[in-house]
Amino acid sequence: MLKKKKPPFRARRALALAFAIAGPCALAVGPAQAADPGITDTEIVIGQNITLQGGKNAYGVAAHHGMKLYIDQVNAAGGVNGRRIVVKTLDDDNRSANAEANARKLVDDGVFLLFGSVEGGPSTAVMKVANERKVPFFGPMAGPPALRRPFQEWVFPVRAEHRDEFRALMTWGRSVGLKTVGFFHVEGANGKEHLENVNLIARELGMQVVLSLPFKGDTSDADLDRMVVRIRDAKPDMLLNHGSAGLYEKLVARSLRAELKTRFVAVNSGSTEIARGLGPMAKGMVFAQVVPSPWERKREITREYQEAALRANPKAEFSYGGLEGYLTAKALAMALKAAGRDLSRASFARTLRGSTFDLGGVKVQYTNAEHIGSRFVDLSMVDRNGRFIH
Repeated sequence: MLKKKKPPFRARRALALAFAIAGPCALAVGPAQAADPGITDTEIVIGQNITLQGGKNAYGVAAHHGMKLYIDQVNAAGGVNGRRIVVKTLDDDNRSANAEANARKLVDDGVFLLFGSVEGGPSTAVMKVANERKVPFFGPMAGPPALRRPFQEWVFPVRAEHRDEFRALMTWGRSVGLKTVGFFHVEGANGKEHLENVNLIARELGMQVVLSLPFKGDTSDADLDRMVVRIRDAKPDMLLNHGSAGLYEKLVARSLRAELKTRFVAVNSGSTEIARGLGPMAKGMVFAQVVPSPWERKREITREYQEAALRANPKAEFSYGGLEGYLTAKALAMALKAAGRDLSRASFARTLRGSTFDLGGVKVQYTNAEHIGSRFVDLSMVDRNGRFIH
């Protein structure tokens, strides 16, 4: 079969330009002879393992809603190169073993690629399957180092990694005179990698890590009380976290009630839930965010998200998770379009390597040696009314 020469990747400034133009042109190509599963003449079937926990994981639910919001738009506008995107979703319940099993099932069931997990452990488990089966894994919404280092040929993150968030938070801390750092992190290899990054950044910034607080999944209230004592004794100027928003919220609340002077900051995961749970105690707390403010209109992607959400539901509430899901789904659709009508897993991966494109004020980049995704990190602070200000 003669293959159409693949067009160069071009970022589109609006949904109409990105997809309406592609539809009529794509129809002239004729039926595709798909070499890989998940591709028909009219559909691209995507497999998604995501942490919803039956609706209890607020960020996962919001991200899933944002992804659906964008994909529904794409399909209403004629799809990508004349094909609708169909998403098969499985809930991993925030368990890595479930995530791996779900990913295997989705691949066995014939999806074209894997897409859009949240949480570090489950995303790493999906990556394992993607690498074994040579199936692209696009848009994991998590920040573990393992998704990027060593180089992962089949993994294409969109959001910035946690290392970028740590650097932004610690740079802010240094700018306001904070010199010593504590780190609350999961116990195990993943947490140790994050701790190494925090130590590296501290050395670069002339700061010192004086406290490491590893936690397990079964960390008790008594364990948290002991951690408060350790914070009191080590006296870090600032303390940041990786993972377990619920546990971190409890630790911050206990520390503030004990009148500790440490400044508590946090990565994006669960920021809304932490601020809501802490109530007035969250005032002045700083969070890293990997997408722009979903309530502001400074960037095209945010305006686009807001307008789409309100079209779907005039009473829609905007959220970081919703915007991240929307942005990630937009990146997927643009990547699929760039790969052309004659689509295969290999051509999709090959097209992305060496591509840089703009999602509407947030740039994403992939090279032959590094799948960077975005390095966008913004800082937000909780005001006295519980709102995030930037």
